[in-house]
Amino acid sequence: MPPNILWIVTTQWRAQAAGYAGDPNARTPFLDALARESVDFTQAVTPHPFGPFARAAMLTGVASPGNGIRGYYDPLPPASRTVAHRMRSLSYATAFFGKWHLSPRNRDANLTGEEHARAPVAPEYWGGFDFWEGFESGFLLNDPWLHGTRLPQPVRFPGYQSDVVCARACEALRSWAGPWFAVVSLEAPHPPYGAPAAGVRASEPSALALRGNVPGCAAGRARRELAGYYAHIEATDRSIGRLVAGLAADTVVVFTSVHGDMHGSHGLFRKGWPHEESVRVPLLVRGAGPARRDPGPVSLIDLPSLTAGWAGEPGAAQAPSGGAVRISMPSVVGLPDQCDRVWSGVRTASRKLVLGADGSPWLYFDLERDPLEASNLAGDPSRAGEVEALRGALSG
Repeated sequence: MPPNILWIVTTQWRAQAAGYAGDPNARTPFLDALARESVDFTQAVTPHPFGPFARAAMLTGVASPGNGIRGYYDPLPPASRTVAHRMRSLSYATAFFGKWHLSPRNRDANLTGEEHARAPVAPEYWGGFDFWEGFESGFLLNDPWLHGTRLPQPVRFPGYQSDVVCARACEALRSWAGPWFAVVSLEAPHPPYGAPAAGVRASEPSALALRGNVPGCAAGRARRELAGYYAHIEATDRSIGRLVAGLAADTVVVFTSVHGDMHGSHGLFRKGWPHEESVRVPLLVRGAGPARRDPGPVSLIDLPSLTAGWAGEPGAAQAPSGGAVRISMPSVVGLPDQCDRVWSGVRTASRKLVLGADGSPWLYFDLERDPLEASNLAGDPSRAGEVEALRGALSG
């Protein structure tokens, strides 16, 4: 029988923030163990380092704005074909649990709070999933509101959001015969970083190690926010561990995040930026091949095709093709700290080129020699040939 397949998708969890990735601040014992059993795609990136844009691309396999998401408040069009439709065509039952952030919402409401958390998501916006239980957004990392297939009206559940969503997903999926495909979507470790994290005590900010590209002017804020960030990472690692332990051992498990967080690198915060802390994401896949570290570039936009391949769809890819992957921000999100310009780019395992809205080079990094992106080579005449070659890959 084809395997059951589970996507676990977090929010703002950058690739560097895990014990298995070498982060001394991160306490992630479950993910560390999962990484030892998985293909660890060490160069995975999000196609767009902002939630709605990335989720839409990941679900549809189509980059924004082609998938209908040009601005932060744009809903995913109800007629969109998603990975759920594709898996249903392969005789899979499909389910979605947790944060959606792709339906119409009130632009005047506070981003954090109950209005978005309790806003009903109409079934035509459920992305084609057979079973749906979640919430629009709201960033309530505790006591979430859920509604959907078995909850016609929003109901508040006490507890840490990652615990609640993972427990209810595990309960439902264990009762299904399979094959099934499910997405468990979690807000953590997204701000507010100071929210309680299931009893996990935040580290002392002064004890945290910062990345080498955090300037002194940003260090104080970075440490304060990272203290809460790592507490939510530890709490959510536990939640994910319980979820996976409750399912059959032969379930194909994917762990990733829609984007990262700058946390002071280059003096910047939050996401939308084309730097590694914002665009690189964790991507572990257990059960779809021998455990190994894969240094080839891969984008979350490839996940629908890869998932269909693992399910046995004829002709579907079962491994990334490698080469260059595209990254972009199709619009400016007018929120504090976010990237202040539209950009598009291309990233290989060793190089990254980012163009401004007018198509001129903005950033160019030799990631092989400069992983912290300390030297912008966009104006270096000796690199002009490399830049033009990558421009061709971006336009091709």
